[in-house]
Amino acid sequence: MLEPLRQGLPPLDPAAVSDAASCALPARYEAVGDARRFTRGTLDQWDLSERFDDVCLVVSELVTNALRHALPANAPRLPGQDPPVRLHLMRWTERLVCAVRDPSEESPVTRETDDFSAESGRGLFLVDSFSDGWGWHPMAGGLGGKVVWALFRLQRAGACPHPAD
Repeated sequence: MLEPLRQGLPPLDPAAVSDAASCALPARYEAVGDARRFTRGTLDQWDLSERFDDVCLVVSELVTNALRHALPANAPRLPGQDPPVRLHLMRWTERLVCAVRDPSEESPVTRETDDFSAESGRGLFLVDSFSDGWGWHPMAGGLGGKVVWALFRLQRAGACPHPAD
């Protein structure tokens, strides 16, 4: 189930992006709340409020993973330095992609767990469960780090939620 590690973004035409928004997140756990508020405001602005619960859960997990696993514990933070984590939300007509960029070169690691009451270790399981697909890829060019993304399918305006039998 948790196989889509190390694949690029799904085939989406960048020229067809309807909307895009991003925010920089500082290296502190309060940034998860900032990411949730940013996601709420962006989805409200895009008339996608009905998708907030699933998207917010996935954004929270991706940002938490970036803060917990992608940042060196004792790395010095220089004043004026760019925040190390960035959240991107991109909307196409029928898709929404949430992407979190972090400075680590390490691939996301899934943990098999039977203890679903555990406080940690199930983030990528939740991402896989609540999104329509996810993956990651290293940053291109001279940029270091990686992007972990999750895709959500959107209904077209005026489309029937359930096709006729």
